[in-house]
Amino acid sequence: MIKTFIDRLLGKKAGAKSAKGKVPLGKRVDVPASEHRIDPELLDERAVRVVRTLKEAGFEAYIVGGAVRDLLVGRRPKDFDVATNATPEEVKGLFRRAFIIGRRFRIVHVIFGRGREHEVVEVSTFRAYLDNSAAEAVGGNEKTSKAELANKSHAVDASGRVLRDNVWGPQIEDAARRDFTVNAMYYDPTTQIVVDYHGGLKDIERKVLRMIGDPVTRYREDPVRIVRVVRFAAKLGFAIEAKTRAPIPEMAALLDNIPVSRLFDETIKLLQTGHAVASVEELRKQGLASRFPMLDVLIGPGADRPEHAARRKFVELALADTDRRVTEGRPVAPSFLLACLLWHEVLAGWQRAKAAGEAPFPALMGAVDAVFDARVGDISGRGKLGTDMREIWGMQPRFERRTGSAPHALVEQPRFRAGYDFLRLRADAGEADGTLAEWWEDFSLGSPEEREALLAAAREEQHKVRRVPAGAAKAAPAEGGAPARRPRTRKPAAADAEAAEALEAAGQGEGPAEADDGTEPAGEAAAPARKRRRRRRKPAGDVPEGSGAPGEAGAAPDAAG
Repeated sequence: MIKTFIDRLLGKKAGAKSAKGKVPLGKRVDVPASEHRIDPELLDERAVRVVRTLKEAGFEAYIVGGAVRDLLVGRRPKDFDVATNATPEEVKGLFRRAFIIGRRFRIVHVIFGRGREHEVVEVSTFRAYLDNSAAEAVGGNEKTSKAELANKSHAVDASGRVLRDNVWGPQIEDAARRDFTVNAMYYDPTTQIVVDYHGGLKDIERKVLRMIGDPVTRYREDPVRIVRVVRFAAKLGFAIEAKTRAPIPEMAALLDNIPVSRLFDETIKLLQTGHAVASVEELRKQGLASRFPMLDVLIGPGADRPEHAARRKFVELALADTDRRVTEGRPVAPSFLLACLLWHEVLAGWQRAKAAGEAPFPALMGAVDAVFDARVGDISGRGKLGTDMREIWGMQPRFERRTGSAPHALVEQPRFRAGYDFLRLRADAGEADGTLAEWWEDFSLGSPEEREALLAAAREEQHKVRRVPAGAAKAAPAEGGAPARRPRTRKPAAADAEAAEALEAAGQGEGPAEADDGTEPAGEAAAPARKRRRRRRKPAGDVPEGSGAPGEAGAAPDAAG
């Protein structure tokens, strides 16, 4: 690394290193607009503003990476990243709201707008392509070797995975250190020139994913590239080039060295491209099923067994629904998708704990925590994600309660639409009653009069269920010939619903909520008539913010994920 720095100071060209074959620097080709045909209407004006500001300050700046790839295939990119020869400190000084983040790679987030409507343009500095054999090696990973990594600009772990890489360099080396040729192009929106060093434009025309340099070395540098190649193949419909594909089975074990939280993030990305079903199939095709425990229900051991058909159908419907929403340009919440993937594990753990004699609320909390620990990893920075998932799961037993003020309170919950969509998917998979999902759809969309009629119908239906079936043995008469009083029947799923409300209260920092809906607490079957709680009536037409039309899981409050 010191030799590389001295060579740069002395003006030695990096081409000498490429002659040895260690760094595939490629050759710069400027592609004019007449050849690449990028539609300027697909550009983001804020990203263009960032490029223009940097260039006016005397720096080089380009839209880079996946945004250029998507523009070349005629898609509007979801995110726009910018690359420049300005250092993070120099970038930060040019923008009023800019923040330097990251340890492994120091980058700048330039922020436009505020609140949920804000947009982030990520700006990175051109980086040098360094020989990782010359990097400083540490014994652990990002979390276990924090002290060793302090003040290091280039470091790898024992397997060769890059842990620190903050050495700036020229654009030609920045292109070489990117993973695939289709992601290594730069677009200048002010001149409409695409800069291509590795034949990425030709690979896009051929619909091929090709690794830059030696695939084995590049997978060792960052095993997450294994996940990325699968994601791009599914998203773009591209074939994986033979040399790029061949090492994947051998290199897959390196994914065990990736922090669980990072692999979790990559898995969510894999399922939110709008091609989740194709991504899962690509994982199976590349022999990676065992590396993604969250997807065991679809591609894990025994996933095809008949006894797992119901839960498999539920998750397949959830993935198809996610793909549809992305295609329609609607928001998708990671919390909703993850709640679908892990629901049956939570349900099974909850049932086991209750069968062992544990109370409903501790049983449910224990099941949720166990699944989080096993599947999600460290979620200390994902408090909102965990809270949203708890609310979605906790609503499911509450949908069974359609009396008193409970339905009115439930439709006003901020996460009602996500909870309802979850119920609808369960009904479509045959796990929940389809008429129940229809009732809640009608109730959420109904006028006050229609809601009262639906509640009356639900009460009548409940009374029918409680009546003693014809032919059942009559209760023995009491002394004096008077018929014995029939014991009051406990409401179905009352304990589960109580636990669900307690779960939601835990997630929101509130106290117990069983009195909020006017229903009787579990275990008080013979209690005297309860005092009815007065409910404030909203004027007709005043629809609460959280009670919009169902079928919009992840919209509004979930959109930011």
